[in-house]
Amino acid sequence: MKRLLASITKEFLILIRDRAGLGILFLMPMILVFIMTFIQDAALKSINESGVPILFVDEDKDTLGSYLENGIAQTEFFKLEKNIDGIAATSETAQKAVAEGKFMMGIIIPKGATKALRSNVKEMIASALADSSAPMPAANSMQIQDSLNIIIFIDPVTKKSFISSITASLREFISKVKSQIIFKTFKEEIAEFMPVNSANTFNDKEVLGYKEVYARKAENKIFPNSVQHNVPAWIVFAMFFIVIPLSGSIIMERGEGASIRLKTLPGNYITFLAGKIIIYLAVCLIQFLLMLSVGLYILPMLGLPVLQMGSSPISILIITLSSALAAIGFGVMVGTIATTHQQASISGSVSVLILAAIGGIWVPVALMPDVMKTVSMVSPLNWGLSAFHEIFLRNGHLLSIINNVIRLLVFFGLTMWVAYAVDKHRRN
Repeated sequence: MKRLLASITKEFLILIRDRAGLGILFLMPMILVFIMTFIQDAALKSINESGVPILFVDEDKDTLGSYLENGIAQTEFFKLEKNIDGIAATSETAQKAVAEGKFMMGIIIPKGATKALRSNVKEMIASALADSSAPMPAANSMQIQDSLNIIIFIDPVTKKSFISSITASLREFISKVKSQIIFKTFKEEIAEFMPVNSANTFNDKEVLGYKEVYARKAENKIFPNSVQHNVPAWIVFAMFFIVIPLSGSIIMERGEGASIRLKTLPGNYITFLAGKIIIYLAVCLIQFLLMLSVGLYILPMLGLPVLQMGSSPISILIITLSSALAAIGFGVMVGTIATTHQQASISGSVSVLILAAIGGIWVPVALMPDVMKTVSMVSPLNWGLSAFHEIFLRNGHLLSIINNVIRLLVFFGLTMWVAYAVDKHRRN
């Protein structure tokens, strides 16, 4: 026990010797949480609350154009504009404005669109009701309109997947408006042939609709947002960033000969290594508490959502400890393999950044391509983040995170074994 206490004291003195580095270790993740949460929250608000900016040009000046304009203006997802710098937009100026990035999309309703729609409906009705004994009452005198296209200008820098979702919504809305006009025209035409009860002949009431429901447990009321993603993401990142001071301390002890003297002392070398593990485990827990306080108290004071932590505190503690052990094991392995401070700091920081990038710290794994989703499964940061998300977003429990916890503990054991094997090889 005395050897363990002496080892803990030694590690504590080494750690506080570099107070500037210690401050960075705690402050840097907190600053990253602020920056990334504000950026992502602003980006989400620009789409969800302000709406997608759409330039609308109605050259039809009839039913289809007015229906579409009113319908789009009433939706929260789109922000409809008809002017460019205070001047009414035309097809040409709309195309130029979208190309310059002033608007994400532009919709052009061509002249005569409603007339063409009605003419085609009348032609269909006349053809359907015509028989061999009587000439078609209206088709012969009717001018059938050619097909017209509703033009959608798209900003070329907009992401393709986002364009697909927006255009799908627009097409659905346009089809709905066209159906309303077709049914209205159809009823008017049928009324000429069957005036009795014609008003009730066709009812265009929407029989089959759709309802969007989040697929989650009934008791789960947690909604995903930038805070729910960034706070656990940067907690995991901060833990793994201890690789730099931890590997540096191992190399310093080796360079000054302290590690040799420790190995010659009576007792198990694991005891002295345990002191290092305990000290850096305490560092990780302090990081966790600081980041958690940011999500619970500081970010809400700045107008951002408060962090929802789910209903399983014991699961959160287990994830935190297993993630911290995995980070410590990684730091010990890097410090043991590297031979200089430069090697340890560069390889440690770069490897953590790479593991963070593929692990979903910067960008959620759900937004990655399929190949990167597969690659992300090898990152220990992804295991820790997925376990936190299971509790914070899905209101999960211990059994739902057990696989990721086991992966983190196995990673800790594997990295410690590699460090031990490398150290033993050098001593031999």
